[in-house]
Amino acid sequence: MSDVEDVGSTIRAARRQARLTQKDLADLAGISERTVRAIETGTGNPALAAVAAAAGVLGLRLVAEQ
Repeated sequence: MSDVEDVGSTIRAARRQARLTQKDLADLAGISERTVRAIETGTGNPALAAVAAAAGVLGLRLVAEQ
């Protein structure tokens, strides 16, 4: 599994645990529902700011590693 897929699956799991729909998360993060789907499935090319916004709503942190 790639890093992008790992981030997406972590966000999906946290969203489900919080009992939020993709639409709920999109509204809270100020992004589109389509972007939430792209993040969770590891498809498309969502902006890092969108990923960070979704993660932040769920209380997750993004950490860059070399």
